[in-house]
Amino acid sequence: MNRLDLTPYRRSTVGFDRLFDLLEKQARSTGGDNYPPFNIERRGPDQYRITLAVAGMRAQDLEITAQANMLTVIGAKREDQPDGELLHVGIANRGFERRFELADYVRVENADLADGLLVIDLLREVPDAMKPRKIAIGGSAKLEVVQNEIRGDFQGDSEAPAADAA
Repeated sequence: MNRLDLTPYRRSTVGFDRLFDLLEKQARSTGGDNYPPFNIERRGPDQYRITLAVAGMRAQDLEITAQANMLTVIGAKREDQPDGELLHVGIANRGFERRFELADYVRVENADLADGLLVIDLLREVPDAMKPRKIAIGGSAKLEVVQNEIRGDFQGDSEAPAADAA
């Protein structure tokens, strides 16, 4: 049985329906077509890279679309024929559609095609309004940025660390 049962978590959480639906959808759709092969790597705390192996494809054969939280890469099959007779066909020359579900505030920063690899750089940019802020009691002091102790970096656009505010 290959079913993922998230019912206990659904009973005790509120507002995570989209996440649970996404997990169940992924569990159902594993075992599908794995073409083209790809890598996903984290290049920094808020930077990601997707690399797809698209041997034989040109830039005009590829279409990259980012809409809402979905990144879609479509490759069109080339119809041109080689000059000679093919005795063995080992390089895949087929169309494909690969979809990647993106988290909130993740946007495509750059896409490049070189040496048969399509590289798509992604960047997560959380709006300042969504970043945590330290609220002063009494309302007369300036809002300070909260330091993320796990990563050790500052969130927001203020220059003063939260430790100096106390």
